[in-house]
Amino acid sequence: MSEEILNTDTTIQKPKWIRVKLPTGKNYRELRTLVDKYKLNTICQSGSCPNMGECWGEGTATFMILGNICTRSCGFCGVKTGKPMDVNWDEPEKVARSIKLMKIKHAVLTSVDRDDLKDMGSILWAETVNAVRRISPGTTMETLIPDFQGIHKHIDRLVEVAPEVISHNMETVKRLTREVRIQAKYERSLDVLKYLKDAGQNRTKTGVMLGLGEEKDEVFQTIEDVRNANVDVITLGQYLQPTKKHLPVKRFITPEEFEEFGDFARSLGFRHVESSPLVRSSYHAEKHIH
Repeated sequence: MSEEILNTDTTIQKPKWIRVKLPTGKNYRELRTLVDKYKLNTICQSGSCPNMGECWGEGTATFMILGNICTRSCGFCGVKTGKPMDVNWDEPEKVARSIKLMKIKHAVLTSVDRDDLKDMGSILWAETVNAVRRISPGTTMETLIPDFQGIHKHIDRLVEVAPEVISHNMETVKRLTREVRIQAKYERSLDVLKYLKDAGQNRTKTGVMLGLGEEKDEVFQTIEDVRNANVDVITLGQYLQPTKKHLPVKRFITPEEFEEFGDFARSLGFRHVESSPLVRSSYHAEKHIH
């Protein structure tokens, strides 16, 4: 009998550049205390974001609305899938109060997909933006929205309340979209981004994860497609597997490659480009309003 033990674990070793500094600093500690005391929901914590300390130190945080159960089941995402709870109409007020309490200068709002609702959650989305304006008027906002199945009247509700930035993430290249995002479509996401601009939104933004098995030329193509949709800001970062049940990391992209993608994006005329391994779509979000 062979002495050899087969190693079935296909996990690739994390390279040294994927190392996260532990969050520190007065601002961070104060926010942490508030979040724990009032049981506030930030995706920064639930998504174990590597940049939490830095962002909170800058007065930026990300909040998730429309509950925490998603109607979609994307292979990269750590949010639970299932039948969501009824909409909580007190949520806009609660989120706005959290933002005021935490003295957030720039809030990123995001949500689960709510394909179960007739308005797909767009009414509560608009109410949340309005509530933040009312309760914490000094706070600027980025709204990271789902695709609302590409339905214009839902997207219009967001454009009408005019947050400083509206973002919608492409997440990956065209070939991998079905595998990575299951119920989403590459062209539909591009159309959403293009429509936002056509409808008069001032600043638009998207994010792409790398390391899911995409080829270099596909990344260049996606960056170009996004620029052709008139998008102002693009973020490129390394995909990290939330749990063993999620899509595996196929490759760790080197900092040099991120640099190359970033340079290419800048050459196309994006207003802001964030491209490095630990970038998440909300990273440096406070800079993207200008």
